[in-house]
Parts: sequence; C-alpha cells; structure tokens
Amino acid sequence: MVAPAAARRRSRSARPTRTVRSDCPTSDAARTSSRAVQNAFRRHYDTTPLGYLRQIRLDRARRELQAADPSAGDTVAAIALRWGFGAPGRFSHAYRARYGQPPSRTLRR
Repeated sequence: MVAPAAARRRSRSARPTRTVRSDCPTSDAARTSSRAVQNAFRRHYDTTPLGYLRQIRLDRARRELQAADPSAGDTVAAIALRWGFGAPGRFSHAYRARYGQPPSRTLRR
C-alpha cells in the first residue's frame, strides 16, 4: 500500500520523457497498482477515488447553486450538467443524500 505522499513522490520522480495524460489512470501516474491507490483513498479519505471526485463535483455544484439566480434562467439541470451529472434525477438523489435537501431548495435561497 502506498500513502498519498509516497504516490506523489513517485509521480514527481518519473522520467522527464514520460508525460502524464489526463486519460491516464491515477495508478499509472503514481507508478503503483490501482488497488494500492484505492486502499490509500479509503484509508485517508474514507472513500474511493471516484467517490472522492463525485464529492468534489457535488461541492462545486452546490456552490454554483448557492450563487445562481433562478430569475436569470439558472436551473438545477443546467448546473448539474456543467458538473458532469448527465442525469438530473441521479444528481438530485446524490445531492439530497449529501446535503439533506433537494438541489432546488438550494437554488431558491
């Protein structure tokens, strides 16, 4: 198992000729197994890498909902789509599970 700091060091020490692409798995960038990355995330963040990314996207969508103006045409569906949630119903369910209220209520405030 590799701690996040060790994974970052490994990533930084990669040969200069090697470039990290955005479509490259995290485990390749850290030069470790995907299982080690998952275990490190579970240990340090209590979630998987994809779960962590989803939490970040939900947090950013919430900030945008709080700053949005429904009278200017801002909608929950448009904001959800901007943050990578293609299905508004799934976004609403995940949002309610995380924040205890529907995203439409956050938008109206």
